[in-house]
Amino acid sequence: MNRRQAMAMVAGTMAGTAIGSPRIARARTKIRLGYLHVVAVDGQIWTGLDRGSFDKYGIDFDLLECNTGPEVFEAMAAGKIDVLSAGGVISNYLALGHGRGFLINDIEVATTQLWVRPDKGVRTFADLKGKPIATTTRTTAHIFLDRALRANNLALADVEIRNSSMSAAVASFIAGEVPAVALWVPFNIAVREKLPGAVKLVDASAFYPQSAVVGGWVARPEYYAGNKEVLASIVKGWAEANDYIVRNQAAAAEALQKSHYPNATPADITEALKAQKMFSSREWKRLYSDGTVTKWLQQVSDFFMADAGVTNASHATDYFDTSIYLSTI
Repeated sequence: MNRRQAMAMVAGTMAGTAIGSPRIARARTKIRLGYLHVVAVDGQIWTGLDRGSFDKYGIDFDLLECNTGPEVFEAMAAGKIDVLSAGGVISNYLALGHGRGFLINDIEVATTQLWVRPDKGVRTFADLKGKPIATTTRTTAHIFLDRALRANNLALADVEIRNSSMSAAVASFIAGEVPAVALWVPFNIAVREKLPGAVKLVDASAFYPQSAVVGGWVARPEYYAGNKEVLASIVKGWAEANDYIVRNQAAAAEALQKSHYPNATPADITEALKAQKMFSSREWKRLYSDGTVTKWLQQVSDFFMADAGVTNASHATDYFDTSIYLSTI
């Protein structure tokens, strides 16, 4: 074999490798990700996984599904996960120093709802005084309930809050153990199906944009400190999935229902997507840059800290790192 033949063989081998296995040279990173199985939280996760958006940037998720925001933060505190995606509860735990935020999913405009049972004597807000309301505290539903009551001349102290997991809260409402429940989508589906006489008194859209609640991604402090490039790769994959949903909501809803929400209908998933306010990745960049995102986070942190009597909490400008997103998108 002469030199020219050898060079040709090497070039052919390299070309064949590049065409046949385009991702061979890309380093893979396994990330333990905790999440809640609600569209406002895992919509971009499933869309990105199904469409190969995270794979494109070398991200492999080891997934842990949790039932509530407090539960997923407990998993992080126990060292079971590196990163999590959750709802408005992030503003509580981040303010208390449990992780660093780096990515926002959406605004939960109408994902939280207050349902009542007229057959149990509750038809209006006035009827709620002194009555038990089932919900999951320290979550988006808790924030929403506080605002809904205050907007109607009541306070949390005027009602009896019964705290449990959301599935248990909804079950107790359906069973008639409580006359009201503050829930988040998609738990409204079970209420509609099993209690046709129940009434949705209000949803969170009544208090938007003055009371915007955002959900997003949080990294364990130690993981955040040593893996910012990995977090940037998550942002890249997320952005592709997010922008696909924004541009193709009907197709995205159909794919999510078919592959990940078989107990819901396509209409249910479409409704869930419409209940959240989503922006394109470039629109989010403006909201990160002008301080809007940290303002939204801070106002929810203020509620949680006041409710818990905490006075030395971290500020959103400290617990949420905008630089990863701004340097990536």
